[in-house]
This record gives sequence, C-alpha cells and structure tokens, in this order.
Amino acid sequence: MKDRAAGVLLAISSLPSKYGIGTLGKEAYHFVDQLAKANQRYWQVLPVGPTSYGDSPYQSFSAFAGNPYFIDLEMLEEEGLLKKEDMEAYDWGDSLAYVDYEKIYNNRFSVLKKAYKASSFQKEKEYRKFVKENTYWLEDYSLYMALKFYFGGIEWDQWEDEIRMHKKSAVAHYTKLLQSEIGFWKFCQYKFYSQWKKLKKYANKKDIKIIGDIPLYMALDSADVWAHGELFELDERKKPIHVAGVPPDCFSEDGQLWGNPIYNWKKMEHTGFAWWYQRMRSNANLYDVIRIDHFIGIVNYWSIPADSRTAINGKWKKGPGKKLTKVIKKATKGASIIAEDLGVVGENVRALIQKTGWPGMKILLFAFDDENGANEYLPHNYASENCIVYGGTHDNDTIVGYYKEKSDEEIKFVKQYLGISKKEDLPRAMIRCGYASIAKTAVFQMQDILALDNSARMNCPSTVGTNWKWRMLPNQFTADHIRFLKKMCRLYNR
Repeated sequence: MKDRAAGVLLAISSLPSKYGIGTLGKEAYHFVDQLAKANQRYWQVLPVGPTSYGDSPYQSFSAFAGNPYFIDLEMLEEEGLLKKEDMEAYDWGDSLAYVDYEKIYNNRFSVLKKAYKASSFQKEKEYRKFVKENTYWLEDYSLYMALKFYFGGIEWDQWEDEIRMHKKSAVAHYTKLLQSEIGFWKFCQYKFYSQWKKLKKYANKKDIKIIGDIPLYMALDSADVWAHGELFELDERKKPIHVAGVPPDCFSEDGQLWGNPIYNWKKMEHTGFAWWYQRMRSNANLYDVIRIDHFIGIVNYWSIPADSRTAINGKWKKGPGKKLTKVIKKATKGASIIAEDLGVVGENVRALIQKTGWPGMKILLFAFDDENGANEYLPHNYASENCIVYGGTHDNDTIVGYYKEKSDEEIKFVKQYLGISKKEDLPRAMIRCGYASIAKTAVFQMQDILALDNSARMNCPSTVGTNWKWRMLPNQFTADHIRFLKKMCRLYNR
C-alpha cells in the first residue's frame, strides 16, 4: 500500500439485490464501476465466511469457507442451474434496506440445493482443481455443515460423543451416511469461490484492490475448533478452558466477553503454526490486502476463565508475537496486511507493528474527545504516513449518528478543527479531513459517504438481533457522491 489512495468500506451483504442480501452478482460489478469512477483504489469488505447464530461475520463456521448467502442466484440461472420461478417462489423479506436473516436462513439453502441437483459440477476440471487446492479445510468443513443440519442445527459440542470428539470411525461413518449432503456443501464453496474469483479479477482490472477482514479468533461452533481441537484451550471433553475478550475500559466497566476459545499457542508453535499458515495463505488468495482484526491479541491477549459471566476476571497472557508474524508474512506473499491496533496498545505492540512494517489504523470519530489538540487520532499528530485513516469502522456509530444528540457546545472543537459551522456538514468535512491527512490510505464507510444516521449502523458491540442488517438501496450511491469522492482524490493526490 505504497501509493496515496482511498477506498470504501461496504460489506458484500450490504449491496442491493432482489433476493434479500447482497451477492457477488451484477450489483457488485456495478459497485466496482462506481468505485473506479470515483477514483477509489480499495474496496474493503467485512469477513466473508459463513455466519452462525447472531449473523456476525466475525463469528463464522469456518476460517476458510465463503458465505453461501453471497452466491448470486441469477448467475446460477445463467448457468442453467435455476429458473426464475425457483428464486421468486420464496419470501426474501419485506425491506430493501435491511437483511432478514431468518428468511435467508430458511430459504437460501433450499434454492441452492435445486441448483446443486441440476449441476454436474463434479465432472468439471475447475472443480477438481478447486478441491485439490483446498484439501486442507474443504472435507472437514463440508462434513461439519452436513452434520450440523443432520443434528438439527445444534452446536457441535452437543453432538453424539463419538463424532463430537472427531473420532476416525465416526468421521468415516458419517462421511458415508451424508455423502450427498457433503457434496452440496462442496458445491456451495465451489460456486462461491468461482464467483468471487471472477469479481476480484474484474476489480483488479479496474485498478481496485479488495481489502478483506479476518477475525483473530474463531467461533467455538466452527469446523476449525471441531476438527482441530488440540490447537485450542479445550479440556479432555473439548470444553473451553479459557475464552477471549477485552478488559474493562472507558467504554465498558465489565469489559467484553466474546466467548471465543483461546488458542493453544504452545501446540500451534509446535506445529510451526501450520493452521495459521494455511489460513493466511487461503486469505491471500481471496484478498489483495488482509486486515487482521484485534491484532493486539497476537502480542498479548486477555484470557478469561470459561465459566466467567463478565470479562473482569481475565488475565493478560503473552501471545506468540514475532514468531507468528513471520509465518503470516511467509504465507501472504503478494498480499498486504493491515494491523488493527485499536484498544489498549502497549509499547510491545507498537514495536512489533513497526518491525513488520504493516500499517495500523487511525479513527477520526475518536479524535475529537478533548480540545487541546493532543489526541493521537487527530491528523496533525500522525507520526507516520504508514497508516490507514478511517472515519469509523463497522463497530462505530455513523458520523451523523455519533453527533446527532450532541449540542453545538459539545462539538465546538470538531467544527473549529474541520472549518465548518453546521452540524450537517460534518460527514463530508470529516472525509475531506481524512483525505487531506498524511495517511497513505483513507477508507470511509459507505454509510458515512451517504451521510446516514445510526439506523444504518452495522454493529453495536455486545448486542444481538439488530446488527449486520443494513443494505444500500439501489441508486443510493449517486453521481453526486461519486463526483465528491473524485474531487477529494484529485485535491489530495489520492
């Protein structure tokens, strides 16, 4: 990420579409065209893995698989695998502005199974190549998903003992029993990866790179923890011993209890971090740039006893640090890395990031808390151009939402700093501020480019039920927005 450039953060799920959720279809290509017209060089997406309960892309069933929801149905129709009536026979939700995940969950797989039954994909040369390239994870994931549906959707730690413990005899038994279902999940991954590859190639031809986002930790209910339990802090019954989170801070007096199982770093090191190597290698094939969420946890992590109800009783433990970043560098040749360094950043974290040469992050929404101009997120305090400036991330309010209830006196400093007099000018003034900074890359959420309030917020941490739903309406990203972004790129050499 050597050149000054700009990009837009928009989840695949947030793209417009006819069938309930954004996909890798024509609207994705149209969005790439719009980014190119706006002189943008990056499209940042949230994690694209299959989502579980709560619909969070940061709690995925797999570190490797793609989300079947994102497979474009109209492309399958063009292949002759679906008919229009197959897609239109289901209710995909009442609103173009929000994803109805319950309806997607109940209906999407039924449609995809029709395409699967109509396909002869297993005879295709490209499919055989896909299987060969993804052997490390594809069998485990496909069996895991087949089992999950076979057992009524419950978490793997509630399955029958033999298969829960991933015993070889049980794996062999269910692989034979669920052969057709396993084939379906392989079909979904083949189609996801095929569509993704074509979209990425199109974007790259337009000189646009894809920034992917990966969570540091895995969900307990995932194929990775089930199949590689020895790599996590689990007891002899495969129950978590310690789980992940962050300690109490100014945002949360109880801290955040994420509940993800902690890695067994000693065991991982003993394997040469093989799982991490495979994970990062796979992501380097998916993305041009990989943002590692909660990078701090590689250096030191908050370890919480699994029976805790809050994060208060956790302890700081030392992570693998440089040993792991060396493996990540080796696995991601050809792809760049962004280290998400938000939160409690000690000198040891800063030192490792500096050694790697990877850019960290600056958040403008965090920059205006006081009026002395000393905040590290204010652009005049950036010590290096090797950073990514954001207005806010998927976990933050929108710019409009953040300042909506604040009085003119409360936001006096931000208006003075940005050189504006009206609150409604904040979103574009913030974008201008980020583009004008020395940061090599400036990325803003689509919600902030569109100046939307918190009804468009993507995620409110520690809540369930209202997150990850926002979708951009057709034609909502207008020629005026494109002209503004293009002008900012020209003015500030991006």
